Amino acid sequence: MDTRSEVREFLSTRRARLTPDKAGLPVFGGNRRVPGLRREEVSLLAGVSVDYYTRLERGDLSGASDSVLDSLARALQLDDAETAHLFDLARTANASPVVRKPRKKAEAIRPSIQRLLDAMTEAPALVRNSSFDYLGANALGRALYSPHFTDPAPNSVRFAFLNPAAHDFYPDWDRVTRELVAAMRGEAGRNPFDRRFTDLVGELSTRSDRFRTLWAAHDVRYHRSGVKRLRHPVVGEIELVYEAFELPSDPGLRMSTYTAEPGTASEEKLKMLASWVATESASADQAASAEA
Repeated sequence: MDTRSEVREFLSTRRARLTPDKAGLPVFGGNRRVPGLRREEVSLLAGVSVDYYTRLERGDLSGASDSVLDSLARALQLDDAETAHLFDLARTANASPVVRKPRKKAEAIRPSIQRLLDAMTEAPALVRNSSFDYLGANALGRALYSPHFTDPAPNSVRFAFLNPAAHDFYPDWDRVTRELVAAMRGEAGRNPFDRRFTDLVGELSTRSDRFRTLWAAHDVRYHRSGVKRLRHPVVGEIELVYEAFELPSDPGLRMSTYTAEPGTASEEKLKMLASWVATESASADQAASAEA
């Protein structure tokens, strides 16, 4: 990806969303030609010259110190995810050509990770890589996300944007797609030279108007925990709490787990799904024994 254009568009969209009132600045006159802050207002808040801020917003973060980036993040009222993204972009801008190479992407999970997944029998769990490919799951996780796993190479963002079944599977499709793209923006900043990821962005931009619009917004969010509603083909609508964990020994891999609030209808539906999985597994074992 073009780091300069990424920096330029990220900073300009952050500036455009911040009004003088939100920034605590007085407004003189009612005719403002820009939707948000002016460049000189951002430079004032960040404590840098207008010329220097203009250079930064034009995409040149080379040589920008951590203190300048911190000041800029405060001036633009960036949250933790956006601040981390800004630092990632600066790290790329200041990296030498020798180190500007993509990190090696895992093609499969280690056997010990799969054993850990299989040991989790009451909570759905899945592992994905930084390109949002599902590399592994336990039986309950595979059952919960069964519409994804009809694809031999399941990918959460391809499913969300390109598979018509996603609109039914995700009752909150608008929110889910917005959160997915915001998470993808963070991945793009951390590893901008990943060819597979870049190809994925290009494919989705070409085939999905929704993705193209969200990608152009340059929103960045962490996707670590929250509540997800799904409309499952077997148990119907279910609401689950998800937690996402980085796997330190496998950079780029993330495990997501799902639980239901105790005493809710969703807890009963999750138990029903687990029972269905056990029944299907027993039937498959019996069929295999019969063939043997």
